[in-house]
Amino acid sequence: MAKIGIAGASGYTGIELLRLLINHPEAEIVFLTSETYQGQPISEVFPSLGGFANIKLSSLEFVSGDDCDIIFLALPHTTSMEKVPSFLNKNARVIDLSANYRLKDPAVFEEWYAVPHQQPELLKEAVYGLPEIHRKAIMSARLIANPGCYPTSITLALAPLIKEDWVDLSYIIADSKSGVSGAGRKTSLNTQFSETNEGVSAYKIAAHRHTPEIEQELSALANTDVRVSFSPHLMPMTRGMLSTVYINLKQDMSVEDLVQHFKNFYKEEPFVRILPAGKYANTHFTVASNFCDIGVQVDGRNRRAIITSAIDNLIKGASGQAIQNMNLMLGISETSGLNFPGIFP
Repeated sequence: MAKIGIAGASGYTGIELLRLLINHPEAEIVFLTSETYQGQPISEVFPSLGGFANIKLSSLEFVSGDDCDIIFLALPHTTSMEKVPSFLNKNARVIDLSANYRLKDPAVFEEWYAVPHQQPELLKEAVYGLPEIHRKAIMSARLIANPGCYPTSITLALAPLIKEDWVDLSYIIADSKSGVSGAGRKTSLNTQFSETNEGVSAYKIAAHRHTPEIEQELSALANTDVRVSFSPHLMPMTRGMLSTVYINLKQDMSVEDLVQHFKNFYKEEPFVRILPAGKYANTHFTVASNFCDIGVQVDGRNRRAIITSAIDNLIKGASGQAIQNMNLMLGISETSGLNFPGIFP
């Protein structure tokens, strides 16, 4: 039984980690932290956990990590950077759900997050935690940089084509739409009900912090620099994410051939479902699950592939993927604690 700690247990990704791990057959929760609710039992903060978890929340400052096998950091970007070396020195393995260790170049991190990286030596060691691409490295890693939700949906949509010489890498457009929970639990004017309900809004076009993360992973797959035009949108729903990605083909292809290629690429992946020709990804069918559904189409008039990719931004886009990484690190079934369908309706 692996001993697990969760720092930031009162945020959306933290509470989702706890909800999923409560019934995990190989996990025992030994600590939960929250700076806002420290000293309170987690079941008082979240009554949905009544009868399932009653651990008192502590401050991260007073957590040593001595008795942990895996520590999840579900904290805002940059806030937990200085704690990682001490956890690693005590032989705990760390899965960081923030952006702290996703970017390999500290200069790129500073450019997009406006602060110098405090542990640049760990950037080389950190493994980007997208199992479908980095499974072998994840298994032996001490430090996992859990991917962002947008990069997960976009990278999985493009990986089967990026690795083939079938596409024009100079023209990639990603149009993504996310539920409001993607902004986190902290109060913000832009995520209040009256600001988001019955409206769809674009934000941070060509300036979103996930852009360099997407480009880093696609460039590694392509073995050359890749640039993406990325446009995120906020949708009036709690959770879910849909990305529609456009990339030009170098040759004529049928949609049936493209679907078969995607099926072959992901045939061993337990959490990627390739839809039949003529079917497109829909957030309804992935919400509250760890699945990524992918549907593809060919625009023959423009010789363009159009890929749709749906995930739950809090599960495959965050906490579920983190547990998938944990399973690989522990050498247990990758689907352990995650093998359940989405909720519909």
